[in-house]
Amino acid sequence: MTVVRRQWLDAGRPLAGNVMAQLGALGALALASLLVARMDGPAGVGDLAILRLLPWLLAVVLSGGLPGAVSYFLAGAERESAQLAPTIAGMLVAAGALGATVWVALTPLVHAVFLRDLAVAIVAWAALKVVSRLLVITAKACAQGLLDPAGSNLVILLEELMFLPAFGVVWALGARGGGAIVAALVLSDAATASVGWGRVLSRGFWAGARGFSASLARRILAFGTRAQVGSLMTLVNLRLDFLLLGALAGSAVLGVYAIASRYAELLRLPPLAVYWVYYPRFARAGRAAAAAQARALMPRLGLLSLAAAAPLALAAPLVIPLLYGAAFRPAVLAAQLLCVGLVGEGLGGVVTAFLYGTGRPGLNSMAVLAGLATTVGLDLVLIPRYGLLGAAVASCVAYAVTTAALLACFRLVTRASRRPAPAEVGRT
Repeated sequence: MTVVRRQWLDAGRPLAGNVMAQLGALGALALASLLVARMDGPAGVGDLAILRLLPWLLAVVLSGGLPGAVSYFLAGAERESAQLAPTIAGMLVAAGALGATVWVALTPLVHAVFLRDLAVAIVAWAALKVVSRLLVITAKACAQGLLDPAGSNLVILLEELMFLPAFGVVWALGARGGGAIVAALVLSDAATASVGWGRVLSRGFWAGARGFSASLARRILAFGTRAQVGSLMTLVNLRLDFLLLGALAGSAVLGVYAIASRYAELLRLPPLAVYWVYYPRFARAGRAAAAAQARALMPRLGLLSLAAAAPLALAAPLVIPLLYGAAFRPAVLAAQLLCVGLVGEGLGGVVTAFLYGTGRPGLNSMAVLAGLATTVGLDLVLIPRYGLLGAAVASCVAYAVTTAALLACFRLVTRASRRPAPAEVGRT
């Protein structure tokens, strides 16, 4: 049996566990969307989508991409540093405080553009969601970097699942509408973060910790900043249509499109599982070994994405109206278009894990930039005229462009795989 095949088999259990965690999370999110849809209609689903998206975006930006960087440092050459854990903790506290302050300052703008149907005070209280989201995503990334896939999978599941009991609690206490959504989101994050950080600490995260290091923080920030450019542009590729639809067409249209998007993004589960499992493994393996593993993974993931897209698209006319009602029937065609666009996601997911794990997050960002340019141009042209179908077409084309650019980056790096790996993280 070859080394690559043995490594693939060794990773099979955490890969399967990650897919199951993501399926559970998506199921919980679908139930949450269904619950909100039945109580508040499409507008409530739109508010839920915005309140999940914008605080996360602000947390990632103002932390300098901290969640994207900690996995690399905890799995790579810096993992034995006694200053790593205190440095991560210090950066986390500073970013959380900054994020909450900025959200409060931006509340009038967020209310006027995205959440017009909610009271300003409710939008302001969503500042707590910035802090809670940062705690959750950093705990998840720390578990990933500590090679604790069960821990990261647990956080992936709980960060969506806990919304359901949290919403039940705040509803029983008398909260309704947007206030109930904000309170449930913060409460569910608090519960998830406590479990996630308990798991991280139990894995020795703080063992031997000694002192904050400004120089280490700068290196983490440098890696995270390069990585977050790609992460944010990937988010824009996935969610710019959300923001434009919310701003131009209102929460009701956005709510319909959110259902279409969530349905099609079932195709992203296997690629995301490969990212979570293989990113830290690639960081420890070295470039040549990582390249061999990535080459072995790409045909498998590519064929899996292709095989899953057709039945998912064909089932959309039955599944979406059955679950969400006739008001969400326009989501069917949008979901089918998105399924077509996500066929190449399997290849792109492997390349993203490879570029991050070999210290080249900047190249991933450059590849995603190509897709971002496509997204921006087509969204601005198509959404005003065609609404949610225009958004779906724009995303479909942008996904294909991003995948092609990622494959070109992979070829560029692996052609130089015989050269010595960089001694520092400070490369593109």
